[in-house]
Amino acid sequence: MPANSPSVVLIGGGPRTAGLLERLAANRQELFAGPLHVHVVEPHAPGSGRIWRYEQDAGLMLNSTAADVTMFTDASVQCEGPAVDGPGLAEWAAGVLDGSIADVPELPQRLRAQLGTLTGATFPTRQLQCIYLEWFFRRAVAALGPETTVTVHQDTASAVEPLQTDPERVDQEQGDPGVDGYSVRLADGAALHADVVVASLGHTDSLPDRESAAWAGFAARHGAFHAAPSYTTDVDYSSIAAGQDVIVSGMGLAFVDLLVLLMEGRGGRFEELPDGGLRYLPSGAEPRLWAGSRRGVPYHSKITSTLRGDAAGEPKFFTDEAVEARLEASGELDFRAQLWPLIAKDAGYAYYRELFTGYPERVRIGWEEFAERFSAADWYSQERHRLVVESVPDTELHLDLERLDRPFEGRVFEGLADVQAAVAAHIGRDLELRTGPDHSETLALFISLLKAYMDLGRLVPSARLNARSQREVQGWWHGFFSFVDSGPPPRRLREMLAIHRAGLLRFLGPGLEIEAAEYSGRFVATSAQSKITVSAAALIEARLPEPSVVRSANPLLRQLHTSGLGTEQQLLTADGTHATGRLLVSAHNELISPVGERRERVFGVGPGTSGWGAGAFARPKSNAAPFRENDALARRILNLLTREGSVQENNYQNNNHAVPQAAARGKGRP
Repeated sequence: MPANSPSVVLIGGGPRTAGLLERLAANRQELFAGPLHVHVVEPHAPGSGRIWRYEQDAGLMLNSTAADVTMFTDASVQCEGPAVDGPGLAEWAAGVLDGSIADVPELPQRLRAQLGTLTGATFPTRQLQCIYLEWFFRRAVAALGPETTVTVHQDTASAVEPLQTDPERVDQEQGDPGVDGYSVRLADGAALHADVVVASLGHTDSLPDRESAAWAGFAARHGAFHAAPSYTTDVDYSSIAAGQDVIVSGMGLAFVDLLVLLMEGRGGRFEELPDGGLRYLPSGAEPRLWAGSRRGVPYHSKITSTLRGDAAGEPKFFTDEAVEARLEASGELDFRAQLWPLIAKDAGYAYYRELFTGYPERVRIGWEEFAERFSAADWYSQERHRLVVESVPDTELHLDLERLDRPFEGRVFEGLADVQAAVAAHIGRDLELRTGPDHSETLALFISLLKAYMDLGRLVPSARLNARSQREVQGWWHGFFSFVDSGPPPRRLREMLAIHRAGLLRFLGPGLEIEAAEYSGRFVATSAQSKITVSAAALIEARLPEPSVVRSANPLLRQLHTSGLGTEQQLLTADGTHATGRLLVSAHNELISPVGERRERVFGVGPGTSGWGAGAFARPKSNAAPFRENDALARRILNLLTREGSVQENNYQNNNHAVPQAAARGKGRP
């Protein structure tokens, strides 16, 4: 391959990069002819990356069923590039088992056994998902064809540096004028030439914020234990002793993983009971956990029921037409005032359609009459409230999204026993609603919220939201969606109740507050609502770190900020300037400089950016946002390379005008 062939450097080699490679392959024939170099910089295995790597506890599971996972951009995805059908996780597993998919390494017997029992309704292990993602990566690389070389560097990128060219030779049509490509420096000292750079870093660590840093210092002074926010499986918990009291702040997915590591991971096991419950049999090596959060309850269970009423249709209120009308009437949109009522009304419509058509014995009027009156009323109107009261006699079936978000709002508990009973009952009721056969209205709600979450970025350019709303979308809306729609497998909540009954898990209730008591050298957890106070010599902040470019533990993110190639997103609200912590990107995923310049050949994607795209894999046939974004970005990259081909050829022939860079050295990984 010619040495002066265009080159793309993808920093980060997890599933988001694998999806982008697949889209480059799918669009290449239409948009780009000729040889191409692609470099993937990833310290872990390409395809799975850090979060989905094989080397983690074998008991950790996905919070999605096998039927709900695909990496393929199917025909549902609204994009310019061609659809490419392929097996989702469930079909892939069946193909590996029957031999129709043969390009998979020999699997350990444990994973072969998982393949034999896996169905579309199974929540697979992360190790199995890892094998699928790495298979998909290899498939995407192969699809790029013989004129593309892909080199994997098992390393970390530390800097992206522009290569300056002679100003007199600048093509005015070229992006990033005065820049003749980029040098991507690796931790081992190598440098890769890049015509286009994509930072796809996934979830990265951040240095502790002021509060966490203070707690870490307190723990060091007093010989206590403190774990700052991090990916749970990367934390060393070995210094936590058997029987030790541990305060846990956070009850989301990181907390669920923590239970796996500190309970079964220390030798405990679960026993099935005749009534369908579980009994936890301790090993004696477990600590005792005291868990709380703002809500005081864990994320809602994933749903295993099926719809029994009318088929779910397209959104009726949060639609292209409704959003476009608001965009035309207003310079900026307010999420709470103008968009959330539409999302909530769609969610309510879907919920009640399933209730009325699937369980007509539970309502007083027919669906057609209810739907007509419901459609005519605003979500937060008295008319809608009266309609539900008149039509649905069981108040437990009334959809209250605020109560769903904060189930213990305003409740004052009578003490420890009251809190334990209330939280356990909440979890039990959640399992009943979401896994039993008689409440599929919860599935209809799930589907509606998922579609709204995926469609928000397609319907609403982030720049058209006011600053307060951008902050709220990244904060409250993402948190609410995760709480309701992105919870753990039902089994994990059954296990949580069993551990609670075994006396190894106590609930602190909502409104958790933590302080470090210098007089005792212990952390103190309190809740004004629950009237509980607990002190312990160990504190775990069970959550991923908030994104932060300024405080990032990732050397590349810090360098992008300090060099001025990129910057952290800042929002000006009525309360002042607010830093979101996210890497600022344009609507086309280009990095934005501190003075607003677009870096037309340096892109950023993923959860640490200000872009809309969510996740890396998705449900099949869901027009998934990350797949749309991957396709648009791939086409943009290929068009850039095509447009600048003649410029690149000239620059390589006259490279004495460019700042020299070290030859790219790859650490190839099979």
